[in-house]
Amino acid sequence: MADLFSTAPRQPLAEALRPKHLSEVIGQGHLLGAGKPLRLAFEAGKAHSMILWGPPGVGKTTLARLMAHAFDSEFIALSAVFAGVKDIRAAMDQAQHNLDQSGKHTLLFVDEIHRFNKSQQDALLPFVESGLVTFIGATTENPSFEVNSALLSRAQVYVLKSLNEDEMKQLFEKARASSLPHLTFDAVAVDTMIGFADGDARRFLNLLEQAETAAGSAGITSIDAAFVDNALTLNSRRFDKGGDNFYDQISALHKSVRGSNPDAALYWFCRMIDGGADPKYLARRIVRMAWEDIGLADPRALTIVNDAAETYERLGSPEGELALGQALIYLAIAAKSNAGYNAFNTAMAFVKRDKSKEVPVHLRNAPTKLMKELGYGHAYRYAHDEPDAYAAGETYFPDGMPEPGWYRPVPRGLESKIADKLAWLRELDRKAGKG
Repeated sequence: MADLFSTAPRQPLAEALRPKHLSEVIGQGHLLGAGKPLRLAFEAGKAHSMILWGPPGVGKTTLARLMAHAFDSEFIALSAVFAGVKDIRAAMDQAQHNLDQSGKHTLLFVDEIHRFNKSQQDALLPFVESGLVTFIGATTENPSFEVNSALLSRAQVYVLKSLNEDEMKQLFEKARASSLPHLTFDAVAVDTMIGFADGDARRFLNLLEQAETAAGSAGITSIDAAFVDNALTLNSRRFDKGGDNFYDQISALHKSVRGSNPDAALYWFCRMIDGGADPKYLARRIVRMAWEDIGLADPRALTIVNDAAETYERLGSPEGELALGQALIYLAIAAKSNAGYNAFNTAMAFVKRDKSKEVPVHLRNAPTKLMKELGYGHAYRYAHDEPDAYAAGETYFPDGMPEPGWYRPVPRGLESKIADKLAWLRELDRKAGKG
């Protein structure tokens, strides 16, 4: 019988259901299935240093603990949020003690390894190289950017994935059978919690715990979608404003616009807004898309996105987000051109590597008598006085520099007409004897 007066804290559901054996792990079939890399490592019984990269709640810590058990190793865990070089050295002393006293190897698990700075990561390196410890790092950030190259070269990187809907339902059945047999959940309630858990097993189990507590307070045993919406804290979906998830979604949004898919553009925009992205930042990116991917093929796009950004400044959230969403729709369906973008980048690259050339005398201004005597502005042809307001055959580049042809309009939208205009002007130059 349970002690009614016990002060021991109740074990969280996520910890109570933490797998004790590899067969209990849900998800990560691409790593743990038959013949897959981590499955082979377990079966070989020999540990190797690795970095487990993936979103929260997908089993990084669990796998590290299971490896320590499977390889009969001592387990030391450090959190890079709190640990420093002193803690690393203490862990290495303990690892040496383990080896001397029991002959057992030590598996060192560093959670959130991306939080260690370079000197802290360097402090690990000699012990990993010597084989005193097998290093397992866990990170939600891209290790290519967050882990120094020396440490990264000594560890195999495994990418873990968010749990899919079927895997989350397996987890639900496991939780209900072991810890929540007194409650019933309708299908919509389960789907709602799975949706808000967003592939994070720990978050999902925390929601189930919240539901159990709320149901107990309300004196009910049947949980439906309305109860979930009203009684639980359903925070925004997983979204790291400074990490890979953020930049991956920005990339998807931009590519959806470039790919002329308005629905996809709205999807990624709403995902980011729902996840807590700053709409002002998104507005800046949307303006950039208009200049980079639409350009002069549809100059109205530039006006629309600037107006949308201004509307957001005036209205704020959530009203102003509608303007940004509609601007994205317009960008997605607008004629596309990166001709201006390419021309600018090519010109910038040319100028950076080219020597400084003198401004031709005929293009120089001549505000003083001396400058006029030196020939500044002499023989300059005022375009408005020429037929069609165009000085056919004139050159506007430094002496000896050929026409580079950086701007090449595309045959879409307004740029098709710009291309015709430029072709006509080039023909006038040809007739005027310009090479």
